[in-house]
Amino acid sequence: MRLKKLVALLAVSLQLFSCQKTHHYAERPPYDSLTVKMIAEGMKNYPAYDMLYELSVQIGPRLSGSPEAARAVEWGRKKMEELGFDNVRLEPVTVPHWVRGKTEELVVVKFGGMPIRSLTICALGGSICTSKEGITAEAVEVQSFEELHALGDKVKGKIVFYNRPMDRTKFFPGEAYGGAVDQRSKGAMEAGKMGAAAVIVRSMTTRLDDVPHTGAMNYVDSIPKIPAAAISTVGAEALSEILKKEPFVKVRIKMDCEILPDVESANVVGELRGSSLPNEIILIGGHLDSWDKGHGAHDDGAGVVQCLEAIRLLKAQGLRPKRTIRVVLFMNEENGLRGGKAYAKMERPNEKHIAAIETDAGGFSPRAFTVDADSLALPKIAKWAYVLAPLEADKIVKGHGGADISELKKLGVPTIGLRPDWHRYFDYHHSDLDTIDKVNERELEAGAVAMAIMSYVLAEEGI
Repeated sequence: MRLKKLVALLAVSLQLFSCQKTHHYAERPPYDSLTVKMIAEGMKNYPAYDMLYELSVQIGPRLSGSPEAARAVEWGRKKMEELGFDNVRLEPVTVPHWVRGKTEELVVVKFGGMPIRSLTICALGGSICTSKEGITAEAVEVQSFEELHALGDKVKGKIVFYNRPMDRTKFFPGEAYGGAVDQRSKGAMEAGKMGAAAVIVRSMTTRLDDVPHTGAMNYVDSIPKIPAAAISTVGAEALSEILKKEPFVKVRIKMDCEILPDVESANVVGELRGSSLPNEIILIGGHLDSWDKGHGAHDDGAGVVQCLEAIRLLKAQGLRPKRTIRVVLFMNEENGLRGGKAYAKMERPNEKHIAAIETDAGGFSPRAFTVDADSLALPKIAKWAYVLAPLEADKIVKGHGGADISELKKLGVPTIGLRPDWHRYFDYHHSDLDTIDKVNERELEAGAVAMAIMSYVLAEEGI
């Protein structure tokens, strides 16, 4: 009798297990098997890396307004056509045109002008130049705007040296960057209010080396504009030590950078047209422009080619999703966001953006996607994390979507960012070190697969 009951109980248990298993697969379509197929397709020949070589080495760094940026726009258009994209087009954007120049010098001098030491600097993007003779003045070191403001009139006519380092104790590099970058973006304005002659800003990296990192800085017409330069972290440490020992030494800065009239450029747009809901859009994008240092390989050549490769991978599998996947290669992310703003501002009758995905954190191994969306959309996106398991990137969490697509977020579109393993990102970011040899072809391709599968699932399933 007991044996019969045991057999019956086992039969019921097996039936329940079978029902649960069926329900499990009903809830989780096997998109992850498609991920595996795309990994195999991409890893055969690393086509994303070939495209990155064309963009970052053959064309080179692509600062907005430069001839190289114009070549990159044409390259992007031709590459989309070559890969069989639908509806390839250029959407006009007016961009700033700033030129670095050839002279970037910082010399610490004693009384009478005797040089003590030269330190490595580069102009911050958008800075005005110095005179041909340069600016020679005493330097004051600060680590915060509060410390600057407390100095009052002592800042007048001085060179302000911002020396707050990125916080190495922060595990997430973006958090450390965010905690220091205000010195670069706002430093000249804050010092200009107080009558300073120029600013020097410690480079945005945790690495100690003699390579300065540029980046965008801002002016407003109501505040006097003063020159702004980035100093290498090794240079920052050295200058700080000199000022402690000899506080009345002077610093001479020379830069011949130049702000030129705006230039007409474009975002490059192409699509994998949707089969049944073509007016519903899943946007994926990166930015074509880069700083004029290195190759612009990680920032953001990697993101550009990952988006192009994502569509190639989907087409190689013979896939055409219900909704349109639109690739946008944005212009002018680095020093203006004019491409992102122009895209969001353009009227697009009868279109609805379901989501926007950006890749702009380097071509390292994908680890997660971060989502900036309301509490209703987030779980609808996060439930697809399992499709990324073959890439060991199966995390979808709340976080920043991306700079270029932030304008779409303001319009209510859920935004998503590819988040790679980016502990090395700020070693290279905005510097001469951002070259193609720092990009691993397998990691780059894995990011392209992540972009492909995430965009495809959302184009099939919606949000």
